[in-house]
Amino acid sequence: MHAPIRPPIPVETLLLAYRSGIFPMADKREDAEVFWVEPRDRAIIPLDGLHLSKSLRKVLRADRFTVTVDREFEQVIRACAEPRDDHPETWISERIVQSYIGLHRAGHAHSVECWLAGEDGAPQLVGGLYGVSFDRVFCGESMFSRVPDASKVALAWLVALMRRAGFALLDCQFMTEHLRAMGATELAQADYRRLVERAQGQPRDSLGTAWRHFSRGYASGVGAALGAAVGVADGRAAGLPEGSGEGAAEPSSPGKRIVQSLTQTS
Repeated sequence: MHAPIRPPIPVETLLLAYRSGIFPMADKREDAEVFWVEPRDRAIIPLDGLHLSKSLRKVLRADRFTVTVDREFEQVIRACAEPRDDHPETWISERIVQSYIGLHRAGHAHSVECWLAGEDGAPQLVGGLYGVSFDRVFCGESMFSRVPDASKVALAWLVALMRRAGFALLDCQFMTEHLRAMGATELAQADYRRLVERAQGQPRDSLGTAWRHFSRGYASGVGAALGAAVGVADGRAAGLPEGSGEGAAEPSSPGKRIVQSLTQTS
């Protein structure tokens, strides 16, 4: 028998939980119930401490993927919930999915998507991540890759976007070897809560506005057809006036701008 359908968790309840350092999970995908988690230790990635390997810098500079923000939130969260060889079960139940779709519609959950052109030339979603934002905090929930490096590229873009927009804290919840290799550090829950309190207030810009800053130029560079198919704008659509001179001394592609942003000292 299927578990009874439960209504989504209210947006207000989710935001209160995240501000309190708590988040929901399910035991498995079929569960209608959720349980609330408050980790003893918390993993975060310092926004000035993301580790970019030489190979990842090369992938970013080559613009191997077209990257978007909030283009296909539901596709991303459902992809994150798919079974994997090393993790056949998931904590992302249908109730979790519907709850975070509601949070996304309210403007507090976001996705970063990585695309490649398929055999027919149509864009294929090959990786990405999603998470929850409030104040100047982004809580990463899950990520996925269908091809090598896709989730790493999504994470690099997320960190660059957060830095550009004026966020202060990137929460990764639980430490993994993958996150540790990308620069994540671990701290006590009480110390994490203090960082959340210090990150109150609104960022300078939205993640979408920051994305438009880095994404200008797709229409005239690598990935033009794919960028157009998934709605990546050129400089004029991103709000840069013709002849403004902005970007004249900057790298000429989105990926190169991302690498420059993440490697320059502040």
